[in-house]
Amino acid sequence: MLYDNAQLALAYLHGYLLTREARFRQTCEETLDFVLRELTHPLGGFYSSLDADSEGEEGKFYVWEYDELQSALGADFDFFKTAYGITPAGNWEGKTVLQRALDDSTLAARFHLPEPALTEKLSACHARLLAARAARVRPATDDKILAAWNALMLQAFAEAARCLQREDYLQAARRNADFLLQNLVVDGKLLRSWRDGQARHNAYLEDYAALALALLSLYQSDPQPQWYAAALALADDMTAHYADPSGGFFDTRDDHESLLIRPKDIQDNATPCGNSLAAQALLRLAAYGDRPNFRKTAEEMLAPLLETVVRYPTAFANWLNAADFALGPVNEVAILGANPQELVQTLWREYRPRQVAAISTFPPPQGSPALLQDRPLLNSQPTAYVCRDFICKQPVNAAQELAAQLT
Repeated sequence: MLYDNAQLALAYLHGYLLTREARFRQTCEETLDFVLRELTHPLGGFYSSLDADSEGEEGKFYVWEYDELQSALGADFDFFKTAYGITPAGNWEGKTVLQRALDDSTLAARFHLPEPALTEKLSACHARLLAARAARVRPATDDKILAAWNALMLQAFAEAARCLQREDYLQAARRNADFLLQNLVVDGKLLRSWRDGQARHNAYLEDYAALALALLSLYQSDPQPQWYAAALALADDMTAHYADPSGGFFDTRDDHESLLIRPKDIQDNATPCGNSLAAQALLRLAAYGDRPNFRKTAEEMLAPLLETVVRYPTAFANWLNAADFALGPVNEVAILGANPQELVQTLWREYRPRQVAAISTFPPPQGSPALLQDRPLLNSQPTAYVCRDFICKQPVNAAQELAAQLT
């Protein structure tokens, strides 16, 4: 499922930033590379899922017979067998689902290999197995392109692009955002689903909120005002057409087809619910200074839920993310000037979930966030401002000084 890959990629990315465990980065990148290879439409949208079964058998495309692995890998089979704990009996219904049994350092010691050579050897084995698997009958693809699920993946690509300095991920994020804004926004309204050149169905709250969040993430990786403006427009439309007068938001737009009860989901499930995504989007947009009233709306959503959230945290995980951001402190960072790469790299080197950033040439172009306004350059050099509640510390030019202010 697209949404599983999106959320797991972000979890592994954040785990890598916190721990610097290379295997977390590897899992994040391999997940995103899989999406680019298997779940990407030529125009940039992301497909919904791949089937679990092919030729009438569950898992047939993905699992391996012992002798298949031996034939495909040849002289490297013993090495690979040790890495993955492969046995003739298999680990699933007599077949093998590939799962690492030994970590890199243990495996390197076992085979007396330096870790770079080990990584190269494993990659070569994986490439041979991927080529062998390509000859199989491929599972069916659910090629619907759904706004909310695409937004979750767009956020994953955008964050990974800036934190891992992957230009290909940034290109994928740009293409996806362009695709969604050009094909799923019709007559000023966001629609939910696209397939075979046709967009249809009114968007739900989760579509608006997730896409607003994803576009904010893309703006921080690719600081073009168009992404920020699009996120702001989606949030304005959301607050105008989904608001519940008693607080929070309905799941359906006010011009949606008539229903017996207008639904309003507040519990996170396999994906975050629309209301928790909306609270996050409003809080983050408020931190840019153009819609300060959004913060009050989000706080009014959080307040009545906190007792329930504390009692049942696993059912309200994304609400906890929103609450953490609301409680702060939040770094509101503005970086201006030509070629501020060192400052920008410092900004994304650590995992800082309570942070928003606006980056721009000087002077900032029209449509830029209020956070960038009235910020002169210091010493005519690229300059960073770190603010909290829009009260700013002294501007700095050096990356080390910025890092100190961000802690």
